[in-house]
Amino acid sequence: MADFDYDLFVIGGGSGGVRAARVASATGAKVGLAEEFRMGGTCVIRGCVPKKLMVFASEYHEMFADARAYGWDIQDGTFEWPQFQKKLHAELDRLEGIYRKLLGNSDVIIHDSRATVSGTHEVTLADGKTYSAKHILVATGGRPVLPDIKNAELGITSNEIFLLPELPKKILIVGGGYIASEFACILNGLGVEVTQFYRGAQILRGFDDEARGLVSEMMIEKGVGLHLGTNVLEMEKRDGGIWVKCTNGSEKIYDQVMFATGRTPNTDGLGLEAVGVEVGRKSEIVVDDYSQTKVPSIYAVGDVTNRVQLTPVAIREGMAFVETVFKGNPTKVDHDLIPSAIFTQPEMGTVGLSEEAAAEQEPVEIYATSFRPMQSAFADRPDRVLMKLVVSKATRKVLGCHIVSPHAGEMIQLAGIAIKMGATKEQFDATCAVHPTISEELVTMKEPVRTA
Repeated sequence: MADFDYDLFVIGGGSGGVRAARVASATGAKVGLAEEFRMGGTCVIRGCVPKKLMVFASEYHEMFADARAYGWDIQDGTFEWPQFQKKLHAELDRLEGIYRKLLGNSDVIIHDSRATVSGTHEVTLADGKTYSAKHILVATGGRPVLPDIKNAELGITSNEIFLLPELPKKILIVGGGYIASEFACILNGLGVEVTQFYRGAQILRGFDDEARGLVSEMMIEKGVGLHLGTNVLEMEKRDGGIWVKCTNGSEKIYDQVMFATGRTPNTDGLGLEAVGVEVGRKSEIVVDDYSQTKVPSIYAVGDVTNRVQLTPVAIREGMAFVETVFKGNPTKVDHDLIPSAIFTQPEMGTVGLSEEAAAEQEPVEIYATSFRPMQSAFADRPDRVLMKLVVSKATRKVLGCHIVSPHAGEMIQLAGIAIKMGATKEQFDATCAVHPTISEELVTMKEPVRTA
């Protein structure tokens, strides 16, 4: 091992890279890590964390109305974006400091620099310094991309939304995935007039049809101007903002246009192909079940591999890499039955197969209920929730659970444990209900609503 400057050199200071660096260092390995921007990666700096804080901020508008319905003498305030933004960035600075401290306390040597792969066992920093490493881990994440249309650069992406000097009065959000849909709900809740275009027939493609249908319906009910089967045709800078013409022929001027139409792995200019690492057609690093590339000394984890783009998955991939390489315990990453939440309003939580995917695989029974929850019904809000289980007829295993409801993310984490363990519908039924809650419906649905 003494032949190398480092036992492990990690490129990228996001969730996966930082965790792998710290855990590898704890085994006694000498570890270096290079990050060209800010420690914490997409999740901490420009993703889950600031987004979730914006979700919280955006929910107060509805809370004021609910409070009055519950007898509180309360007036709506006005949302002060600069005040919120200042506190938001202070919190991100604090979290970045924690990441740096954790690495320092773990004896990881930090290089605040861009690094590229210059050999099968060599990395080069932006200043030209090179280091040799027995193992190299690429954890450079991904980034949002603008679509290939004229004047697309007039628009912003999710990266810039946190940096706007002021909130727009009118915004167009283009896209139908969870990032587009979450920001449509957030900005709508903060008082922005939101229009959302999605070229497909329904938002949140790939998720359960019934669940995404309810989310879409409720978003429209809450004031999001959602236009399906619609896309941007032309855009240009004009007095008063950005003029947009869409595929249905209508035109409008917006203060901002945000594109949430896809992300791409950060593999450009890393020198990967030159050393023999295979990069796929979507710019992703191609790896095996152990996160190893075609070059035995080079591994990759997280969004740069374009497997499952979720922070906890990157962390697990980083841990499995250390088990495999530094602890002599070959560990495959388990990408099966990963629970996830979409922080739209209403929230959606999901684990396992959608009704559509399960029905393609085997005969299933569907247990579902949709109702107005007690809290919002009392406040005369038209909100509806959905609780749904997809059950195998043959094994009685719960193959999928889909929740559209306040706190769906919290619920799906717990339901995910049972489903990962292989729980059957009868085991759900044998669990006593917690009353009165929304989640009790998961254990009280006795008869299937349909088979598929």
